[in-house]
Amino acid sequence: MPKMKTHSATKKRFHITPTGKVVYKKCGHAHKLSCKNAKRLRTLKQLGVLTTATKAHVKKVLPYA
Repeated sequence: MPKMKTHSATKKRFHITPTGKVVYKKCGHAHKLSCKNAKRLRTLKQLGVLTTATKAHVKKVLPYA
C-alpha cells in the first residue's frame, strides 16, 4: 500500500496540537494595522481553533500529522 499524500495547502495553514485540537493563524494581522483597534488586534493574535465538523476534514487530508 503506498503512502497517502498530505494536502500541501492544508499543512501550511493548520497545525494539530498534542491534545488533538486543530489550530490556525487568524487572517488580518499582516498589514493595515493602524486602522484596527487594540481589542481587534489582540484577538487576531490568538490562535483560532476549528470546530469538530471541520476538524474531521482537516485531519483526513493531514494523515501523518
